[in-house]
Amino acid sequence: MPATRYSKYEQTLDDLDMSELMKMIQDRLMESGFQRNPWDPDPNYQQTMQDLYDAIAEALINNQLVNDQTIDEAMNSEDWMDSKLGEMVKELAQRLEREGYLRPQDGNDPNDPNQPGNQGGFGPDQDPGQVKFELTNKAIDFLGYRTLRDVLGAAGKSSIGAHDTKHMTTGVEAISESKPYEFGDTMNLDMGETFKNAAKRGIEGGKLNLEYGDLNVMQSEYFSSAATVVMLDCSHSMILYGEDRFTPAKQVALALAHMIRTQFRGDVIKFVLFHNDAEEIPLNKLATAQVGPYHTNTAEGLRLSQKILKRQNKDMKQIVMITDGKPSAITLENGRVYKNAYGLDPMVLGETLREVGNCRRQGIQINTFMLARDPELISFVQRVSHMTKGKAYFTTPHTIGQYVLQDFQSRRTKMVN
Repeated sequence: MPATRYSKYEQTLDDLDMSELMKMIQDRLMESGFQRNPWDPDPNYQQTMQDLYDAIAEALINNQLVNDQTIDEAMNSEDWMDSKLGEMVKELAQRLEREGYLRPQDGNDPNDPNQPGNQGGFGPDQDPGQVKFELTNKAIDFLGYRTLRDVLGAAGKSSIGAHDTKHMTTGVEAISESKPYEFGDTMNLDMGETFKNAAKRGIEGGKLNLEYGDLNVMQSEYFSSAATVVMLDCSHSMILYGEDRFTPAKQVALALAHMIRTQFRGDVIKFVLFHNDAEEIPLNKLATAQVGPYHTNTAEGLRLSQKILKRQNKDMKQIVMITDGKPSAITLENGRVYKNAYGLDPMVLGETLREVGNCRRQGIQINTFMLARDPELISFVQRVSHMTKGKAYFTTPHTIGQYVLQDFQSRRTKMVN
């Protein structure tokens, strides 16, 4: 999409909408370590205000929102942050904060209002390279909406809306089809078909005699309630082999969360990161999650997902697993993590399939989206899909969004007669 050039206001950018700026920098905000050092990722890394300044400056330059004179001045300055470009960038960052997209954190006690940085923004004497920031719920919602719109647009969808299913029930959301009334159906009568059935027997004495067998009821879509856990592989391989696979996975998770929040309000979605171990991560922390540590403890991720789903009382429970590698670690009874990245270790495989079996016994379906064609990964995923009657898809970082969202939509509604 071509950028809007604010030539009249390019020295102040007063008319630049912050949602447009967020769109320009969204990829940098969700960066997962690939751009910094894919060989030695830091799972605890959190972006700083200086990272934000760099992202805004890059966006302004790439979208031609500042003139060449301003750029030259910044390049020739000892510190570009002291130039006119730097002042513009800092003002835009403050506007993002004022409009509720981000919240600076300086590492102080957030409950102490007397410490600098806890009253909004951060002190002028503080090093922006040391001040962290977090995205607000407004920013997370925006990123989810943008990704959802982009994904559905790429899939040829003209709009975001509820989806049809092939099963029907009798309820209040009527469609154009009807069926003969059966005991237990909602009395949502299709009057036209009912009277037509009665008229087939003829009219006696100017009266239409209605019988039980004439009754027809309207059919409607039945929307089941669902609890979903998205398991995101954040092991080292997700950024190691020349491409960033983790950021697209996070984007899809945010889009799925936005779709559920806006279209399926009775649903629940949770997120689990699995690496050497597994951890549940809240939605507002997902966008800035980083890759690492190194191994793939699929069993621990499944174990944690089961605990989360056990607390949910929904019609359907499922795990959406996004991964690019076979299981390579398990947690032993003593808490130590056993790791073996070479081949498909029988002990690792056995423990992982044991958790898959536990999912099957609890009626939890596992749908897997593979970001690699590793033969050992494919063999493992085929067994998982067979055991839980789930599905497996081979995708790429560019197509995973379409696969995940369309698969969720098709499973989200089920039809009954």
